[in-house]
Amino acid sequence: MARSFEKYQKRRLISSYISVVISIGLVLFLVGLLGILVINTQKVANHFKEQIAMSIYLKDQAKEIEIDQLQKQLALADYTKNTVYTSKEEAAEIYKQDIGEDFMNFLGDANPLPQSIDVYFNADYVNEVQLAEIARDLSEKDFVAEIVYDKPLIALLNNNIKKISFWVLVICGIFTFIAVLLINSSIRLSVYSKRFVIKTMQMVGATKSFIRRPFIWKSVKLGMLGAVLALLSMAAVLYFLDQSYPELDLLVNELLLGGLFIAVFLLGVLITWFSTFLATQRFLNLKTDELYY
Repeated sequence: MARSFEKYQKRRLISSYISVVISIGLVLFLVGLLGILVINTQKVANHFKEQIAMSIYLKDQAKEIEIDQLQKQLALADYTKNTVYTSKEEAAEIYKQDIGEDFMNFLGDANPLPQSIDVYFNADYVNEVQLAEIARDLSEKDFVAEIVYDKPLIALLNNNIKKISFWVLVICGIFTFIAVLLINSSIRLSVYSKRFVIKTMQMVGATKSFIRRPFIWKSVKLGMLGAVLALLSMAAVLYFLDQSYPELDLLVNELLLGGLFIAVFLLGVLITWFSTFLATQRFLNLKTDELYY
């Protein structure tokens, strides 16, 4: 009977440790994901900014040498990420695919569509003021017929990026606070089950530091295991996202990612150490009859 009860207690203890490790791992995993989001918020925002194009429509009288010079000028400009030239014939082919019929059959050889150059910008230059200046400079060329870009979209994108960046930081702070509370609760429950052992050791003359030491070391090991579980999950998510969206280059900033992984691991260790210290200190300061409440 005694052996059976001992096995039961051991299973309960192992189950308790597993639940603590899983709780710590899940909480740290969520915090780590938010950290990844914070690190890559600007990169994701830049990716969307660099998808916005300014279309430069050229006059039919534009000479080939003028077009080549403009393309070279754009390629050398600091604001240019890349350019795409579309001839009149290519524009007609694209339009034909869009509408689903060959409109040239009705027009004969007269192609009304202009040749154009689409300019994609580096993210730092995608704002209303700088794009307006660039458009004004380019429109001064005699062979440029019109310059078109989506001004409302740019204003909306920049405003939304500012709002999203702010709220991501706020949510990250809230989740970190929640992480501390959840891990603290898990550790306190684990220590609570040993409150009578703590008081018994204290009654036979053990010092507070001596009593705390094994509890803290046990909790720190659980924190390490939970942190490793969280880091493995974060690495799996990062790998999946990098394979699915290689254009975001999520793994390029190795220094920041390494710092994040170290921070998550240390967070698991520090929270478990601090929570165990407080929990054991509380039970050490309680009177014997107060342990039953």
